[in-house]
Order: sequence, then C-alpha cells, then structure tokens
Amino acid sequence: MSVSNQRLASSSPLPAYVPRFNRAKPVIAVVGENRATELTDYVVPYGVLSESGVAQVWAIATQKGPLQMFPSSLQIEPQATVAEFDQQFPEGADYVVVPAVVHAKDPALLAWINQQATKGATMVGICDGAWVLANAGLMAGRKGVGHWFSAKRLAKRFPDTEWLSNVRYVADGNVITTTGIAASIPVSVALVAAIAGRDQTAALAQRIGVQSWSAEHQTELFKLSANTILTGVVNGLSFWSHENIGISITDEVDEIALALVTDAYSRTLRSKVLLAAADGEVKTKRGLVVLPDKVQRPNKRIDRTIELQDTLPPISSLDITLQNIEQLYGSATAKFIALQLEYSAHR
Repeated sequence: MSVSNQRLASSSPLPAYVPRFNRAKPVIAVVGENRATELTDYVVPYGVLSESGVAQVWAIATQKGPLQMFPSSLQIEPQATVAEFDQQFPEGADYVVVPAVVHAKDPALLAWINQQATKGATMVGICDGAWVLANAGLMAGRKGVGHWFSAKRLAKRFPDTEWLSNVRYVADGNVITTTGIAASIPVSVALVAAIAGRDQTAALAQRIGVQSWSAEHQTELFKLSANTILTGVVNGLSFWSHENIGISITDEVDEIALALVTDAYSRTLRSKVLLAAADGEVKTKRGLVVLPDKVQRPNKRIDRTIELQDTLPPISSLDITLQNIEQLYGSATAKFIALQLEYSAHR
C-alpha cells in the first residue's frame, strides 16, 4: 500500500497543452454514466471550461437519455453519446473529464475511456473519478490523488499507484487526478492555464470568482470524527424536520452556481432540492439542458425557496450556501457538507 505525503508549489502548473490534428482549440469531453454521475464533478468543469472559451467542450454520456445526477434528483440531457462523439471526433478528444460515478466499473464507460487514452487524450479524474481511471487500468505505475474518504481504500485496491496526500491535484503523464468534489473548481481553472496561459486564466478566474487555483492542500483537515458521524446520524433520523427546497430556474441559469447550491443542500440529510421551471427543459448559460422536477405533484411540495445569486460570480455561491446552511441547520451541518466536498474555505 503506497500513500505519500507531498506538497507542490502553489505555482506548479499542469503540463501545457500541445495542439493536435491542426485544431484551433482543444476538444474536451466531460463524460458521465447515465444511471448516477456526481453533479458538481460533471457540471463545474463543463461550466468553467466553457466560460473560458479556450476549448470546444462537450457534455456527453455513455448512453442515450438523461444523465441522473447525484446526490440531487437533477437530470441533464447530454449533448451527445460517446458513440456520437466518436463519429464527430474520430481522432479522439484532447482532454476527457471523468467525474465520480456510482457504477465505476461500467464496461461501456471503461472501454470508451481506454479508447480515448489510446488515442492520446489526457484523462482528468475529478474526485472519485479516480476509481474509474484506476478500474480502467490507467493509474498503474502513476502518482494520483482522490477524495480523502477513499484514500485508504484506493491504496489497498490499487497498490501499484502512489496515492499522494496534501496535493489538490496532480498530473502524471497524460493522467490528472484531484482530491474531493470541490477540487473540480481549481483543476478546471488550472486546465485553462495549461491551454491558454496565465493572463487569460486570471481574467476567467475574476469572472467566476476564483481567488486561487494552486495545487496546495491540507489533507489532514479532512477526517471523520465522532461529531461528524453524530451530525449525519441525527440529520438523517430527524425526518420530521426534513424539507423540500425549491429553486426556480429559467433559460440562461448559471449552471456552475446551480450545481454548487444544489449539491450542497442535497448533502445535508435534512433537505432535498427540487427544480421548478415554467416550461419543460431549461438551457443553461453555457448550453447544458437541465430537466426540472415536476413540483406540481402533491408529493413534491416546496417547504422553502432558495434564490440563486445571479449578480455574483458563480463560485461565490458555495460560500454563501454554506453560510445559509449554517444559519438553517447549524454549524455542525455546514462543516459536515464542507467535509463531504473536501472544501477547506469553510473549515
């Protein structure tokens, strides 16, 4: 079992993008598995990379039909299946973003990821996307990171990988991995820096509300405690105080803010997020199609309504949401969410 303690300098970049196939911009595929894909892992990289304008970004899935996200009930209609993507880009993607999925051994997903790696794509495992890459055999002999909760299990299951700590994200050859869910933010910005350079990245960071995208991290801050376990048990058992939280969405909703807010509230074990829209599907600011919940049904009552802060940079939504959760459910629950997200700003 190999777990290393390594710190990278804050200026340590990801490898610079090397253009291929005479493409004006790199092609980036964010791939999900239809049955259950982690919401923030999938949407934040798509949103940040699309906002940057430095790449062609595709939101794809292994099969036709909507992507069921977790931990929320939110669904997204992918822009293409992996087969359709292959038809359009037979040479392959330049980068493939791999979120955490429940079915991390899905044969179709693993086969497609291996095909893309063989074609020379750089694989970017977000959080427990590391399990997918490791199951595909792409982590063997490499350095990598994953969610703090998975670290020991990853090291035991894949001893031929050197699993690092105290690093937010790390690149080894054409494989990049990150720590927990919130690491989707800095690694996405770091990818823009690798493609377009620091000046363009700084402008992006200001627009979306990112102060730093360094690889520095303190893994030791994230661990289970008796208080953490107690908070989860109490919240889960307090069924009388559970509530449905409604978020009204319209076309041009910022998908980055929507994902961060929805993900955080969906992890409290006290609340469930339901999305309401006047008309069927909603197209987000950067081109994702979101399928709202049918909240008009009697069993889908709304107990509390949350408004997205569309006048603020989208990343600031996470801090605002954690502050609101603290006011609603207490500081222990806010810390419980930050722990799950592996997010240090609220610790």
